[in-house]
Amino acid sequence: MVAESTDSIPGMNLNYSKPQIPPTNPEEEKAKFEKTKKEIEKLKNFALKKFKYILAFGILPPQSIPKFIEEEEAPENSKDHVHIEIIVPDEKSKEIPKIKQELIKEIESTKEKVWAHIMTPSEIWEICMDQKFELSGAIAMSYPIYDKGILGALRVSEIHKSLVLQKFEKYVVSYVIGGSLIRGDAAKTSDVDVFVIINDTDVKKMPRRELLERLRGIIYQYVAEASQIAGVKNRLEPQIYLLTDFWDAVKDAHPVMFTFIRDGVPLYDRGTFMPWKALLRMGKLKPSPESIDMFMSMGDGVIQRSKRTLLSEIFTNIFWGVTTPAQAMVMLNGGAPPNAKKELVNEFKKEFLEKGMLEKKYVDFLEKVVQTWRDYEHEKIKDISGAEIDKLLKQTEEFNSRLKDLRKEIEAKAQEKTMEQIYGDVIELLKNMMGNKTPEKLAEEFEREYVKKAKFTNQHLRILKDVIKAKKEFKKEKAEFHKIDRVRKDADILIKDLIEYIQRKDLTSINKGKMILKTKDKRLEIVNADGKTFLFEGNSVKKVSGKIEESNLEEFEKAMSKQKDSPSVEIDSKVFDTLKKNYGDFEVIF
Repeated sequence: MVAESTDSIPGMNLNYSKPQIPPTNPEEEKAKFEKTKKEIEKLKNFALKKFKYILAFGILPPQSIPKFIEEEEAPENSKDHVHIEIIVPDEKSKEIPKIKQELIKEIESTKEKVWAHIMTPSEIWEICMDQKFELSGAIAMSYPIYDKGILGALRVSEIHKSLVLQKFEKYVVSYVIGGSLIRGDAAKTSDVDVFVIINDTDVKKMPRRELLERLRGIIYQYVAEASQIAGVKNRLEPQIYLLTDFWDAVKDAHPVMFTFIRDGVPLYDRGTFMPWKALLRMGKLKPSPESIDMFMSMGDGVIQRSKRTLLSEIFTNIFWGVTTPAQAMVMLNGGAPPNAKKELVNEFKKEFLEKGMLEKKYVDFLEKVVQTWRDYEHEKIKDISGAEIDKLLKQTEEFNSRLKDLRKEIEAKAQEKTMEQIYGDVIELLKNMMGNKTPEKLAEEFEREYVKKAKFTNQHLRILKDVIKAKKEFKKEKAEFHKIDRVRKDADILIKDLIEYIQRKDLTSINKGKMILKTKDKRLEIVNADGKTFLFEGNSVKKVSGKIEESNLEEFEKAMSKQKDSPSVEIDSKVFDTLKKNYGDFEVIF
């Protein structure tokens, strides 16, 4: 496949070594560049000798320097410097001031115009998540003087992204990297995992599946081209998803999607990926009861399956048959699904053992299963006795049985919290409308005064009765998890419409006593509430009677609160005389 001109890619010039302004003396410029290059090579050797853990050392593209100066508030006179990018591991972030100090001394001794930027991978990912893609793209396209793998992986991803956007920008909503590159263990030959999300919500000219297959075929073709341009051995592993399919998988709590959202870093995003990431951190992406059932079912039947498999399949079945239900419990308890091999044990321990919800032996067993899987993956275990397998299977059965009991405990607590909140919110809103009465009286008055008078619908009445009934059933321990979830969803409709009605009522109450007055040179706003008249002039709040006095928003809000329950508005006759005395003649606009 012939490579397209990379200069035409929107926002991306891959040929960063090409000067923007032709030098006045090419030979002189070439000699100057060679001298600088030699000095930077010496600087690299010096840095690597002192700090062997450095991950990458590159020269930033000249076009990107103004952006980096602006980002880091570097001196303006550094514009004519050569800017180098040094990447160090996250665990060495505290060493950065020391590295800078040593490099400054070495640079000063050479008298070369060089400026150093030192970052950790996490800081680069933060740049991406802040959507400063010009900066992350420049880092990816820096000229590599030394690289353990991170620059090469970034470069091939950036080039592939640019080729894809050049061809399909209107369809791509997110281009996200993940895997070993984000975990910090990328090597020069590591595969680079990328996720491309395709917007299929407005496709009219072809079936969505046809769109996916067409885009997938071309996007995969660009893999070889990107690797060739980047000059690296890292192979891209793109995964292409339709936006609608991806969202369905998220709603079903698919661990791959949760992991992708949790760990992924965007190289391009049209306002889709970062909101997902924020929602996951806030605990707003939650699995449905059906998906929890699906996760829990992974533990059922593991005994029968395992007895019929070979050694590798036994370990696989036991590992996933234990860790997947454990992930389900963490999710059900309000957390995001932790990585099964790295984070699950600690999260499980924190969520359930430290809170006294689970016995230590079950956490120990989970830890044993994860460690056994690691040992098996690293070929430390080559065989296992039948007795040990039988023991693992029996413990797996006990573990999953205990998790089913744990699920009931978690759901009971969640039900109690949900039911109390739903019931409390609905009754509080009804009391706001009809006064402090029993729930039964509120329901009767709501039906008589609001439903039968067509202010609310029969659906609202049905939801209200369901909420009251569910609360009673819950007290008698008859309510089911799925029923509570349905009542919660319905109650959202009732609560939203009650709030809207109350807000409209409050607005009507305010407008009833509101007047706009026009004097010779200004407009004044007065609001009458609770027998008092408030004057709003600029940012100040005043009170008007026989004279004009200073007031405040707190006094105004108290008066408005009392006015809500009054059918009429009272205006002191002295108000207009006082206003005329202070502001001259005026007319009432409305």
